[in-house]
Amino acid sequence: MRTLTALLLALLAPILAGAAHTVTVSAGKFDRADTIVTFTLPPGLNPNAAYGLVREGDVIPVQLLSKESGAFVLKSLKAGESRTFSLEVVPFATRPPIPTDVTAREDDTNVTLKVGDKTVFRYNGKPTPLPNGYDASLKRGGYLFPVLTPSGRVVADDYPPMHKHHHGIWFAWTATQFEDRKPDFWNMGQKKGTVEFVKLVSQFSGPVAGGLRTTHRYVDLSAKDGPRPVLNETWDVTAWGVGQGDKPYFVFDFVATHTTATDQPLKLPKYHYGGIGFRGHRDWNAKRPDAYTALTSEGNDRKTANESTARWCHMGGKVEGESVGLAILDHPSNFRHPTPLRVHPSEPFMCVVPQVAGDFSIEPGKPYVAKYRIVVSDREADAKLLDRLWNDYGNPVEVTVK
Repeated sequence: MRTLTALLLALLAPILAGAAHTVTVSAGKFDRADTIVTFTLPPGLNPNAAYGLVREGDVIPVQLLSKESGAFVLKSLKAGESRTFSLEVVPFATRPPIPTDVTAREDDTNVTLKVGDKTVFRYNGKPTPLPNGYDASLKRGGYLFPVLTPSGRVVADDYPPMHKHHHGIWFAWTATQFEDRKPDFWNMGQKKGTVEFVKLVSQFSGPVAGGLRTTHRYVDLSAKDGPRPVLNETWDVTAWGVGQGDKPYFVFDFVATHTTATDQPLKLPKYHYGGIGFRGHRDWNAKRPDAYTALTSEGNDRKTANESTARWCHMGGKVEGESVGLAILDHPSNFRHPTPLRVHPSEPFMCVVPQVAGDFSIEPGKPYVAKYRIVVSDREADAKLLDRLWNDYGNPVEVTVK
Protein backbone atom coordinates (compact mmCIF):
# COMPACT_ATOMS: atom_id res chain seq x y z
CA MET A 1 0.00 0.00 0.00
CA ARG A 2 2.86 2.39 0.88
CA THR A 3 4.53 1.61 -2.48
CA LEU A 4 1.34 2.58 -4.32
CA THR A 5 1.07 5.77 -2.28
CA ALA A 6 4.69 6.64 -3.05
CA LEU A 7 4.05 6.12 -6.78
CA LEU A 8 1.02 8.41 -6.67
CA LEU A 9 3.03 11.08 -4.86
CA ALA A 10 5.81 10.82 -7.45
CA LEU A 11 3.31 11.34 -10.26
CA LEU A 12 1.92 14.34 -8.41
CA ALA A 13 5.31 15.85 -7.57
CA PRO A 14 4.77 19.05 -9.61
CA ILE A 15 1.54 19.73 -7.68
CA LEU A 16 2.95 18.80 -4.29
CA ALA A 17 5.98 21.03 -4.77
CA GLY A 18 3.71 24.04 -4.93
CA ALA A 19 1.64 23.27 -1.83
CA ALA A 20 -0.46 26.31 -0.91
CA HIS A 21 -1.82 25.28 2.49
CA THR A 22 -0.75 23.43 5.62
CA VAL A 23 -3.09 21.88 8.19
CA THR A 24 -1.84 21.48 11.78
CA VAL A 25 -3.76 19.24 14.18
CA SER A 26 -3.25 19.54 17.96
CA ALA A 27 -4.51 16.76 20.23
CA GLY A 28 -5.04 18.91 23.33
CA LYS A 29 -5.46 17.10 26.66
CA PHE A 30 -6.52 13.71 25.27
CA ASP A 31 -4.98 10.83 23.36
CA ARG A 32 -6.68 10.61 19.97
CA ALA A 33 -7.41 7.47 17.95
CA ASP A 34 -9.56 7.09 14.83
CA THR A 35 -10.77 10.63 15.47
CA ILE A 36 -13.35 12.43 13.33
CA VAL A 37 -12.00 15.90 12.52
CA THR A 38 -13.98 18.71 10.93
CA PHE A 39 -12.35 22.02 10.05
CA THR A 40 -12.83 25.27 8.17
CA LEU A 41 -11.52 25.06 4.62
CA PRO A 42 -9.19 27.68 3.17
CA PRO A 43 -10.74 29.76 0.38
CA GLY A 44 -10.32 28.89 -3.26
CA LEU A 45 -10.48 25.09 -3.20
CA ASN A 46 -11.90 23.37 -6.26
CA PRO A 47 -15.23 21.75 -5.22
CA ASN A 48 -14.85 19.17 -8.00
CA ALA A 49 -11.36 18.03 -6.97
CA ALA A 50 -10.35 15.31 -4.49
CA TYR A 51 -8.13 16.44 -1.62
CA GLY A 52 -5.88 14.75 0.90
CA LEU A 53 -3.53 15.55 3.76
CA VAL A 54 0.01 14.55 2.78
CA ARG A 55 2.80 13.77 5.25
CA GLU A 56 5.90 11.55 5.00
CA GLY A 57 4.57 9.39 2.19
CA ASP A 58 1.07 8.94 3.63
CA VAL A 59 -2.13 10.47 2.30
CA ILE A 60 -5.29 10.94 4.40
CA PRO A 61 -8.52 11.54 2.44
CA VAL A 62 -10.22 14.89 2.99
CA GLN A 63 -13.90 15.27 2.15
CA LEU A 64 -15.40 18.65 1.33
CA LEU A 65 -18.67 18.69 3.25
CA SER A 66 -19.58 22.19 2.02
CA LYS A 67 -17.86 25.27 0.61
CA GLU A 68 -16.66 26.14 4.10
CA SER A 69 -16.21 22.79 5.87
CA GLY A 70 -14.06 19.71 5.38
CA ALA A 71 -13.49 16.47 7.28
CA PHE A 72 -10.91 13.72 7.70
CA VAL A 73 -10.09 10.89 10.09
CA LEU A 74 -6.99 11.20 12.28
CA LYS A 75 -5.66 7.72 13.03
CA SER A 76 -3.70 8.58 16.19
CA LEU A 77 -2.13 11.47 18.09
CA LYS A 78 -0.91 11.56 21.68
CA ALA A 79 -2.12 14.14 24.19
CA GLY A 80 -0.11 17.35 23.94
CA GLU A 81 1.25 16.56 20.47
CA SER A 82 0.68 18.28 17.13
CA ARG A 83 1.10 17.16 13.53
CA THR A 84 1.30 19.22 10.34
CA PHE A 85 0.15 18.10 6.87
CA SER A 86 0.07 19.57 3.38
CA LEU A 87 -3.40 19.96 1.89
CA GLU A 88 -3.13 18.72 -1.69
CA VAL A 89 -5.14 17.60 -4.71
CA VAL A 90 -4.93 13.78 -4.88
CA PRO A 91 -6.61 11.19 -7.18
CA PHE A 92 -8.87 9.51 -4.61
CA ALA A 93 -11.74 9.57 -7.08
CA THR A 94 -9.98 6.90 -9.17
CA ARG A 95 -9.08 4.45 -6.39
CA PRO A 96 -11.09 1.27 -5.69
CA PRO A 97 -13.58 1.29 -2.77
CA ILE A 98 -12.13 0.65 0.69
CA PRO A 99 -13.80 -0.56 3.93
CA THR A 100 -14.23 2.97 5.31
CA ASP A 101 -15.92 4.58 2.28
CA VAL A 102 -19.40 5.78 3.23
CA THR A 103 -22.30 5.57 0.80
CA ALA A 104 -25.87 6.81 0.96
CA ARG A 105 -28.29 4.91 -1.31
CA GLU A 106 -31.62 6.62 -1.96
CA ASP A 107 -34.76 4.58 -2.69
CA ASP A 108 -37.82 6.79 -3.06
CA THR A 109 -37.93 8.58 0.32
CA ASN A 110 -35.70 6.05 2.10
CA VAL A 111 -31.92 6.28 2.45
CA THR A 112 -29.61 3.43 3.45
CA LEU A 113 -26.18 4.35 4.87
CA LYS A 114 -23.26 1.95 4.52
CA VAL A 115 -19.65 1.94 5.68
CA GLY A 116 -17.85 -0.19 3.13
CA ASP A 117 -20.28 -3.04 2.42
CA LYS A 118 -21.88 -2.94 5.90
CA THR A 119 -25.26 -1.31 6.48
CA VAL A 120 -25.38 1.17 9.38
CA PHE A 121 -29.06 2.17 9.25
CA ARG A 122 -31.99 2.96 6.99
CA TYR A 123 -33.87 6.23 7.17
CA ASN A 124 -37.58 5.72 6.44
CA GLY A 125 -39.23 8.80 4.99
CA LYS A 126 -42.80 7.96 4.02
CA PRO A 127 -44.92 6.18 6.65
CA THR A 128 -44.02 2.52 6.98
CA PRO A 129 -46.53 -0.36 6.83
CA LEU A 130 -48.41 -1.09 10.03
CA PRO A 131 -48.35 -4.52 11.67
CA ASN A 132 -51.69 -6.32 11.62
CA GLY A 133 -54.19 -5.01 14.14
CA TYR A 134 -52.55 -1.60 14.70
CA ASP A 135 -54.72 1.53 14.57
CA ALA A 136 -54.09 3.78 11.57
CA SER A 137 -53.17 6.69 13.87
CA LEU A 138 -49.92 4.86 14.70
CA LYS A 139 -48.63 4.87 11.15
CA ARG A 140 -45.51 6.98 10.89
CA GLY A 141 -42.36 7.67 8.88
CA GLY A 142 -39.39 9.90 9.52
CA TYR A 143 -37.22 7.61 11.66
CA LEU A 144 -34.20 5.29 11.57
CA PHE A 145 -34.82 1.55 11.36
CA PRO A 146 -33.24 -0.91 11.10
CA VAL A 147 -30.13 0.16 13.01
CA LEU A 148 -27.41 -2.46 12.73
CA THR A 149 -24.11 -3.44 14.31
CA PRO A 150 -20.99 -4.11 12.21
CA SER A 151 -21.77 -7.86 12.34
CA GLY A 152 -25.17 -7.15 10.78
CA ARG A 153 -27.30 -7.70 13.89
CA VAL A 154 -30.30 -5.41 14.32
CA VAL A 155 -30.01 -3.55 17.61
CA ALA A 156 -33.35 -1.68 17.55
CA ASP A 157 -37.08 -2.47 17.35
CA ASP A 158 -40.00 -0.98 15.39
CA TYR A 159 -43.72 -0.89 16.30
CA PRO A 160 -43.11 -3.01 19.45
CA PRO A 161 -46.34 -4.50 20.87
CA MET A 162 -45.93 -2.92 24.31
CA HIS A 163 -45.25 0.57 22.95
CA LYS A 164 -46.59 0.59 19.42
CA HIS A 165 -45.54 4.22 18.84
CA HIS A 166 -41.80 3.49 19.32
CA HIS A 167 -39.58 3.39 16.22
CA GLY A 168 -35.87 2.51 16.25
CA ILE A 169 -34.38 5.99 16.65
CA TRP A 170 -36.94 8.76 16.42
CA PHE A 171 -37.74 12.21 17.83
CA ALA A 172 -40.97 13.62 19.27
CA TRP A 173 -42.23 15.83 22.11
CA THR A 174 -44.73 14.39 24.58
CA ALA A 175 -46.33 16.78 27.08
CA THR A 176 -46.74 20.10 25.25
CA GLN A 177 -48.90 23.21 25.16
CA PHE A 178 -49.73 25.00 21.92
CA GLU A 179 -52.14 27.92 22.09
CA ASP A 180 -54.86 26.62 24.47
CA ARG A 181 -54.38 22.91 23.66
CA LYS A 182 -52.08 20.08 24.73
CA PRO A 183 -51.06 18.09 21.65
CA ASP A 184 -48.96 14.94 22.19
CA PHE A 185 -46.63 14.14 19.28
CA TRP A 186 -45.17 11.05 20.98
CA ASN A 187 -48.21 8.95 21.95
CA MET A 188 -49.78 9.02 18.51
CA GLY A 189 -52.50 6.55 19.44
CA GLN A 190 -54.16 9.34 21.46
CA LYS A 191 -54.75 11.15 18.15
CA LYS A 192 -53.79 14.54 19.60
CA GLY A 193 -50.69 15.03 17.49
CA THR A 194 -48.44 13.45 14.89
CA VAL A 195 -45.10 13.93 13.12
CA GLU A 196 -45.31 13.90 9.32
CA PHE A 197 -42.58 13.31 6.77
CA VAL A 198 -42.27 16.33 4.46
CA LYS A 199 -39.29 15.99 2.12
CA LEU A 200 -36.01 14.19 1.63
CA VAL A 201 -33.82 17.20 0.88
CA SER A 202 -30.47 15.62 0.01
CA GLN A 203 -28.06 12.74 0.52
CA PHE A 204 -24.31 12.45 0.01
CA SER A 205 -21.48 9.90 -0.02
CA GLY A 206 -17.70 10.09 0.26
CA PRO A 207 -14.38 8.70 1.49
CA VAL A 208 -14.93 10.11 5.00
CA ALA A 209 -18.67 10.56 5.52
CA GLY A 210 -22.10 10.00 4.05
CA GLY A 211 -25.48 11.23 5.16
CA LEU A 212 -28.81 12.84 4.52
CA ARG A 213 -30.94 15.87 5.25
CA THR A 214 -34.69 15.48 5.66
CA THR A 215 -37.62 17.52 6.94
CA HIS A 216 -40.68 16.70 9.07
CA ARG A 217 -43.69 18.59 10.40
CA TYR A 218 -45.25 18.42 13.88
CA VAL A 219 -49.03 18.67 13.53
CA ASP A 220 -51.57 19.42 16.26
CA LEU A 221 -54.59 17.16 15.72
CA SER A 222 -56.59 18.46 18.69
CA ALA A 223 -57.76 21.79 17.23
CA LYS A 224 -61.50 22.04 16.58
CA ASP A 225 -60.96 23.66 13.19
CA GLY A 226 -58.69 20.88 11.92
CA PRO A 227 -54.97 19.98 11.96
CA ARG A 228 -52.56 22.82 12.76
CA PRO A 229 -48.81 22.84 11.96
CA VAL A 230 -46.76 23.55 15.08
CA LEU A 231 -43.08 22.84 14.38
CA ASN A 232 -40.86 22.36 11.36
CA GLU A 233 -38.10 19.80 11.96
CA THR A 234 -34.89 19.22 9.99
CA TRP A 235 -32.68 16.18 10.51
CA ASP A 236 -29.04 16.06 9.46
CA VAL A 237 -27.69 12.52 9.91
CA THR A 238 -24.05 11.76 9.06
CA ALA A 239 -22.32 8.36 9.20
CA TRP A 240 -18.52 8.33 9.50
CA GLY A 241 -15.92 5.94 8.11
CA VAL A 242 -14.36 5.07 11.46
CA GLY A 243 -14.30 2.17 13.88
CA GLN A 244 -13.47 -0.60 11.43
CA GLY A 245 -10.60 -2.22 13.35
CA ASP A 246 -10.36 -5.48 15.30
CA LYS A 247 -13.36 -4.56 17.47
CA PRO A 248 -15.49 -2.58 15.00
CA TYR A 249 -18.20 -0.07 15.78
CA PHE A 250 -20.33 2.38 13.81
CA VAL A 251 -20.52 6.12 14.51
CA PHE A 252 -23.12 8.52 13.16
CA ASP A 253 -24.15 12.03 14.11
CA PHE A 254 -27.75 13.10 14.54
CA VAL A 255 -28.77 16.77 14.54
CA ALA A 256 -32.42 17.83 14.90
CA THR A 257 -33.38 21.48 14.36
CA HIS A 258 -36.83 22.72 15.36
CA THR A 259 -38.40 26.00 14.30
CA THR A 260 -41.93 27.16 15.00
CA ALA A 261 -44.37 26.87 12.10
CA THR A 262 -46.44 29.83 13.34
CA ASP A 263 -45.90 32.97 15.42
CA GLN A 264 -46.78 30.97 18.54
CA PRO A 265 -44.30 29.10 20.77
CA LEU A 266 -44.48 25.43 21.63
CA LYS A 267 -44.38 25.20 25.42
CA LEU A 268 -42.81 22.10 26.95
CA PRO A 269 -43.76 21.62 30.60
CA LYS A 270 -41.67 19.51 32.95
CA TYR A 271 -42.10 15.86 31.98
CA HIS A 272 -40.25 12.55 32.24
CA TYR A 273 -39.88 11.57 28.58
CA GLY A 274 -39.67 13.03 25.08
CA GLY A 275 -36.97 14.18 22.65
CA ILE A 276 -34.71 11.69 20.88
CA GLY A 277 -35.70 8.12 21.65
CA PHE A 278 -34.14 4.70 21.14
CA ARG A 279 -36.10 1.45 21.32
CA GLY A 280 -33.88 -1.58 21.93
CA HIS A 281 -34.22 -5.01 20.34
CA ARG A 282 -37.38 -7.00 21.01
CA ASP A 283 -35.34 -9.81 22.59
CA TRP A 284 -34.66 -7.41 25.48
CA ASN A 285 -38.32 -6.98 26.41
CA ALA A 286 -38.32 -9.61 29.18
CA LYS A 287 -38.44 -8.09 32.66
CA ARG A 288 -35.74 -10.37 34.04
CA PRO A 289 -32.69 -8.48 35.40
CA ASP A 290 -30.34 -9.68 32.65
CA ALA A 291 -32.61 -8.97 29.64
CA TYR A 292 -30.76 -5.74 28.92
CA THR A 293 -28.23 -3.48 30.57
CA ALA A 294 -27.73 0.27 30.82
CA LEU A 295 -24.62 2.24 31.75
CA THR A 296 -23.95 5.98 31.82
CA SER A 297 -20.79 8.08 31.82
CA GLU A 298 -21.40 8.70 35.52
CA GLY A 299 -21.55 4.98 36.34
CA ASN A 300 -25.33 4.67 36.71
CA ASP A 301 -26.93 1.42 35.59
CA ARG A 302 -30.39 0.20 34.61
CA LYS A 303 -31.66 0.66 38.19
CA THR A 304 -30.22 4.13 38.80
CA ALA A 305 -29.84 5.85 35.40
CA ASN A 306 -33.43 7.11 35.07
CA GLU A 307 -33.63 10.93 35.42
CA SER A 308 -29.88 11.14 36.01
CA THR A 309 -27.66 13.37 33.86
CA ALA A 310 -24.82 12.03 31.73
CA ARG A 311 -22.49 12.75 28.82
CA TRP A 312 -23.40 9.36 27.35
CA CYS A 313 -25.73 6.45 27.96
CA HIS A 314 -25.35 2.90 26.63
CA MET A 315 -28.07 0.27 26.34
CA GLY A 316 -27.35 -3.30 25.30
CA GLY A 317 -28.19 -6.98 25.47
CA LYS A 318 -27.98 -10.24 23.54
CA VAL A 319 -29.09 -10.67 19.92
CA GLU A 320 -28.68 -14.10 18.37
CA GLY A 321 -26.69 -15.05 21.45
CA GLU A 322 -24.12 -12.25 21.07
CA SER A 323 -23.67 -8.97 22.92
CA VAL A 324 -24.67 -5.80 21.06
CA GLY A 325 -25.41 -2.26 22.15
CA LEU A 326 -26.05 1.37 21.28
CA ALA A 327 -24.90 4.53 23.03
CA ILE A 328 -26.15 8.10 22.70
CA LEU A 329 -23.52 10.79 23.29
CA ASP A 330 -24.81 14.23 24.35
CA HIS A 331 -23.10 17.24 22.74
CA PRO A 332 -21.93 19.96 25.17
CA SER A 333 -23.78 22.65 23.20
CA ASN A 334 -27.12 20.98 23.91
CA PHE A 335 -29.67 22.72 26.09
CA ARG A 336 -29.17 21.68 29.73
CA HIS A 337 -26.11 19.54 28.96
CA PRO A 338 -25.41 17.09 30.47
CA THR A 339 -29.02 16.40 29.65
CA PRO A 340 -31.30 14.27 31.87
CA LEU A 341 -32.18 10.77 30.71
CA ARG A 342 -35.22 8.56 30.67
CA VAL A 343 -34.03 4.96 31.06
CA HIS A 344 -36.99 2.64 31.42
CA PRO A 345 -36.46 0.22 34.33
CA SER A 346 -38.30 -2.76 32.77
CA GLU A 347 -38.32 -2.17 28.98
CA PRO A 348 -35.44 -1.54 26.54
CA PHE A 349 -36.07 2.13 25.96
CA MET A 350 -34.15 5.35 26.61
CA CYS A 351 -34.38 8.99 25.60
CA VAL A 352 -32.52 12.23 26.24
CA VAL A 353 -35.10 14.54 27.78
CA PRO A 354 -34.28 18.14 28.80
CA GLN A 355 -37.74 18.81 30.26
CA VAL A 356 -36.99 16.46 33.18
CA ALA A 357 -35.12 19.50 34.57
CA GLY A 358 -38.13 21.82 34.18
CA ASP A 359 -40.30 23.80 31.76
CA PHE A 360 -38.96 25.42 28.60
CA SER A 361 -40.33 26.44 25.21
CA ILE A 362 -39.39 26.67 21.56
CA GLU A 363 -39.90 30.30 20.58
CA PRO A 364 -40.51 31.91 17.17
CA GLY A 365 -37.26 33.02 15.57
CA LYS A 366 -35.15 30.94 17.98
CA PRO A 367 -34.34 27.49 16.56
CA TYR A 368 -33.96 24.62 19.02
CA VAL A 369 -30.96 22.47 18.02
CA ALA A 370 -30.19 19.05 19.55
CA LYS A 371 -26.95 17.23 18.64
CA TYR A 372 -26.06 13.63 19.41
CA ARG A 373 -23.41 11.12 18.37
CA ILE A 374 -24.60 7.51 18.14
CA VAL A 375 -22.24 4.56 18.64
CA VAL A 376 -23.35 1.02 17.71
CA SER A 377 -21.22 -2.05 18.41
CA ASP A 378 -21.04 -5.79 18.89
CA ARG A 379 -20.00 -5.58 22.52
CA GLU A 380 -21.15 -4.81 26.02
CA ALA A 381 -20.79 -1.26 27.30
CA ASP A 382 -17.14 -0.21 27.01
CA ALA A 383 -16.75 2.88 29.21
CA LYS A 384 -13.16 3.50 28.11
CA LEU A 385 -14.14 3.51 24.43
CA LEU A 386 -17.21 5.70 25.01
CA ASP A 387 -15.22 8.19 27.09
CA ARG A 388 -12.65 8.45 24.29
CA LEU A 389 -15.34 8.91 21.64
CA TRP A 390 -17.12 11.53 23.75
CA ASN A 391 -13.86 13.43 24.26
CA ASP A 392 -13.40 13.51 20.47
CA TYR A 393 -16.97 14.81 20.16
CA GLY A 394 -17.15 17.18 23.12
CA ASN A 395 -13.51 18.31 23.21
CA PRO A 396 -12.44 18.18 19.56
CA VAL A 397 -8.89 18.53 18.31
CA GLU A 398 -7.69 22.00 17.37
CA VAL A 399 -7.05 22.60 13.66
CA THR A 400 -5.01 25.47 12.25
CA VAL A 401 -4.93 26.11 8.49
CA LYS A 402 -2.29 28.32 6.89
